[in-house]
Amino acid sequence: MSVNERIKAVRHFLKLPQIKFAKAVYISNGYLAEIELGNRRVNERLIQLISSIFGVNKRWLQTGEGRMFNTATEHNLERVTTLFKELNPEFQDYVLKQIDQLLELQNRGAGEGAP
Repeated sequence: MSVNERIKAVRHFLKLPQIKFAKAVYISNGYLAEIELGNRRVNERLIQLISSIFGVNKRWLQTGEGRMFNTATEHNLERVTTLFKELNPEFQDYVLKQIDQLLELQNRGAGEGAP
């Protein structure tokens, strides 16, 4: 199965018409139809969009290996990574400090029965 066929399989699995799927990943309905017919190449940007928007396993989409969908944790990690890369460096530093503080808070609370 090609990447084009896997994109069609995802759309069918999600029971989405071409127009809604295409709109969700910011492409035209005609472009999606051409992809599904195998007449268009699939670029990395589209793979990334499908993966992040629908929680599709990027490796599966590219190669067919693994499961069609990420677990919730994998999906969240991929989403955080994508968003983090879009931040300016000073905001990236701020996010990292906040994560460090959350971990400290979590570790302090772990001994007190906190989640």
